[in-house]
Amino acid sequence: MSENKAKPKASKGAKDTKSGPKSVPPKAAGAKASASKGGAKKAPPKSAKAPAVKAAEPAAPVATPTEARKEHGFRRKIIGTVVGDKMMKTVVVEVIRKAMHPMYKKYVRVSNKYKAHDETNAYKVGDTVEIMEHRPISRGKRWTVTRLVSRPVEA
Repeated sequence: MSENKAKPKASKGAKDTKSGPKSVPPKAAGAKASASKGGAKKAPPKSAKAPAVKAAEPAAPVATPTEARKEHGFRRKIIGTVVGDKMMKTVVVEVIRKAMHPMYKKYVRVSNKYKAHDETNAYKVGDTVEIMEHRPISRGKRWTVTRLVSRPVEA
């Protein structure tokens, strides 16, 4: 009988030793390893193999983002009319758009004024220009003039 009692203790001890190491890898491996006990042992070799393969693959995609950076990714371009040119290297562009009123469901005119960078002071009041988003240049200036769309006829 003492042998029978000793065996369960040994098996409990064996379970304790098994549960001890199993509880340690899930913490290191993450939540996925804790969900499946069998996957805990297999996950580290897969993750070890995956970075070696992934390290070789990103070399090609890294070149693509640098090309995208040259074009600055997606930056909004909008067309508006210059309404102010009294600041140095800055023009105020008014952009008019139509937006649906939330309650009356009618389209109303909405206008916004943007300060845009004009390096050469080439644009005057009345010009229709295209402006593009830019990194902050000053406190209120986050746009730059990209091109002249049309100039009003002077008499």
